[in-house]
Amino acid sequence: MIDNPFYSHEFHGDYDLISVGRLDLEEGGSIPDCRLAVATFGTLNEAKDNAILVTTWYSGSHQIFRDAYIGADHALDPDRYFIVVIDQIGSGLSVSPHNADGPNAEIAMSKFPHVRIGDDVVAQERLLREHFGIDTLYAVVGGSMGAQQTYEWAVRFPDKVKRAAPIAGTARNTPHDFLYTKALADAITSDPGYADGEYGSNADVVAGLERHAGIWAVMGFSTEFWKQEVWRALDFDSKEAFVEGFLEPYFTAMDPNDLLCMMWKWQRGDVARHTGGDLDAALGRITARTFVMPIDEDMFFPVRDCRAEQARIKTSELRVVEDVLGHLGLFAVSPTYMPQIDQHLGDLLNSPA
Repeated sequence: MIDNPFYSHEFHGDYDLISVGRLDLEEGGSIPDCRLAVATFGTLNEAKDNAILVTTWYSGSHQIFRDAYIGADHALDPDRYFIVVIDQIGSGLSVSPHNADGPNAEIAMSKFPHVRIGDDVVAQERLLREHFGIDTLYAVVGGSMGAQQTYEWAVRFPDKVKRAAPIAGTARNTPHDFLYTKALADAITSDPGYADGEYGSNADVVAGLERHAGIWAVMGFSTEFWKQEVWRALDFDSKEAFVEGFLEPYFTAMDPNDLLCMMWKWQRGDVARHTGGDLDAALGRITARTFVMPIDEDMFFPVRDCRAEQARIKTSELRVVEDVLGHLGLFAVSPTYMPQIDQHLGDLLNSPA
């Protein structure tokens, strides 16, 4: 176990750690004590039918949803809904390579087993059912890797999901995205300080984490973001200063093994695993009212890929979000981003299931 102050209430606000017990994994092995970081907003009604699950993306936590997506002035309104944000396994807040201790000490650091998107969803379903008594979700909402989890929920548990909003993500990861994520992983593991996953601190791998941040600069933002010098609106005087002052500090605070854990499942996200590789059959299982919401300038979950999947889902719509930031528009930096998200989510949440 490594002490990393970034993964704390100081940086991420209020959350609870809730154990769902032993979690046996799809790839074999298990997590002896699967603890999930959970933040809730609003009140669960007596019928327990107003619950919305929000799933998290790579490197993100419940914090961004609390700060930007949830509130009385948003579609995710805690005055109407009981909103549960569950941080994914490997997030650094939920059970992860760097924080595995106690019963999990045997799987700490490089020994942490491979986790799939489906393992996250099985753990989330167990938590919602056993801890809150929630059997059916009013909606599942998630961006990027959270979209992968949203699709997994809708395919794996179609009777439990009434509405689904996968934002800037796909149900089956593409070969291009697999290779992109491999480049991210190689940037970290090629740092000698990584020491085969047995480093003493994230600071030992700072060069690899900086290279990793540089790759995000190339693909996380759109070409238009750089051409239009949008970084000036964020109070930086050059693109280099933006990378060094924004992206690098963001990622170098994080744990390398945690990031690699999330990358591995991101690469292999594929709901067609439930249907022998048949994506049509998998997406045909979805009964939830579904709004597929790509970002128009997204470099690695482009609209065409999301549209192709949306066409396979009954009772679905394609709602394209316009944002020059591209994939990292998810962080709601642009003032025009959240009004679009609130409009689309509001339409979905107010529509019959």
